Amino acid sequence: MAAFLVQTAPVVAFTHVTVINGQGGPAQHDQTVVLRNGVIAQVESSSRIHPPDDAAVIDASGKTLLPGLIGMHEHMFYPAAGNEPDRNALYAELADSAPRLYLAAGITTARTAGSIEPFADLALKQAIDAGRQAGPALDVTGPYLEGKPTIGIQLHELTGPDDASALVNYWGDRGATSFKAYMHITPAELAAAIAAAHKRGDKITGHLCSIGFTEAAEMGIDNLEHGLLVDTEFYSKKQPGVCPGQGGPMSEMAASLDITSAPVQRMIQTLVEHHVAVTSTLAIFESFVPDKPPLDNMEPVHTALSGLSWDDYATRRGMIAQHAAASHWSVLLSKEMQFERAFAKAGGLLMAGCDPTGYGGVLAGYGDQRAFELLVAAGFTPAEAVAIYTSHAAQYLGRSSEIGTIAPGMQADLVLLDGDLEHDASVIRKPELVFKKGVGYSSARLQQSVKGIAGQR
Repeated sequence: MAAFLVQTAPVVAFTHVTVINGQGGPAQHDQTVVLRNGVIAQVESSSRIHPPDDAAVIDASGKTLLPGLIGMHEHMFYPAAGNEPDRNALYAELADSAPRLYLAAGITTARTAGSIEPFADLALKQAIDAGRQAGPALDVTGPYLEGKPTIGIQLHELTGPDDASALVNYWGDRGATSFKAYMHITPAELAAAIAAAHKRGDKITGHLCSIGFTEAAEMGIDNLEHGLLVDTEFYSKKQPGVCPGQGGPMSEMAASLDITSAPVQRMIQTLVEHHVAVTSTLAIFESFVPDKPPLDNMEPVHTALSGLSWDDYATRRGMIAQHAAASHWSVLLSKEMQFERAFAKAGGLLMAGCDPTGYGGVLAGYGDQRAFELLVAAGFTPAEAVAIYTSHAAQYLGRSSEIGTIAPGMQADLVLLDGDLEHDASVIRKPELVFKKGVGYSSARLQQSVKGIAGQR
């Protein structure tokens, strides 16, 4: 831990910094932000206040200060090298690299959004909270609530509603604070899981397929992952309570679904009326678009990944590029972006995360930086994208009085970027210092510490 710390003074002052405060409004220029004992004490124009005499002063001219980012679809795992069609699709727990990479990217709070090794995730949370390991504060999601058949051998297959309730209660008793329904869960199992989670005062999200968004909202789910692209309710061959797979619905969606159509707009309104949040995961969708993201963006990922993990990613990326003429992913990504703008415009609570799954390449932290850039590409301003990644998530977590904005009295979770994010979204990839409860970490040191091991451990 000590090797990553660069600022431990009880009083810290950033001077002449541009502040994007997480509330979605315009940037505030030439500000002085004072931290005292882990809390934001002052935010004022640099012309109006001077740093306290006892402060460690950081001249942040030309730099941007954000609230600590809150990733809402993160995992402590990554696709294991060697996932071939005739083998089990396995995921490796990255208890060493993932927490450091998240923190290095400015993620100071993360929801794990589904666990492959829940005991490991819970132990990791305890180690981070106790200061034994560097990483974001974790909101640990229990193991996937998956129906029959499970999508992977590492997932438990629910046997019915009683099993769904029991799983929620078992992991809730052991420290899980969030739950996630998965693709083949039945309506009865989902209803039981929602009831069990809500009885505990916890929330439940879902990457659904067997159940459409409208039905899930009316059942009382709190959050839906990924957005429109996984919602099967508009598929012409959809049967109640049955997952039709992803290929057919996505092909039909790319060919004919109109985001402005009355059925889609009714679904959006239903989500808003039932206060169902949506988690954007644009980076994982982009990974299926041929030749995206640009390879120069992937150099830090290349450096972090083990050789085997990078080779796996590069091979699959090349195969996707070879079939570019038949790909519908560019159209799908565009429709997802259009949906997310429409959902936000209608008053929906949009959050974001990177979802480091798929076939690889979307890596903890770096994937969140790319997801942020894609939110801006979708039409959100950088300040709006910051709000999606901060105050919106804090609101969902019920922690708006503690994290998610830069204001006096808030916990001193902050990210200092080397550049002008207001006018250049790519500056999100230039974190210099990350403060968590007023303690400053070096982004570069955190990244260097896991060079060549991500994807394996």
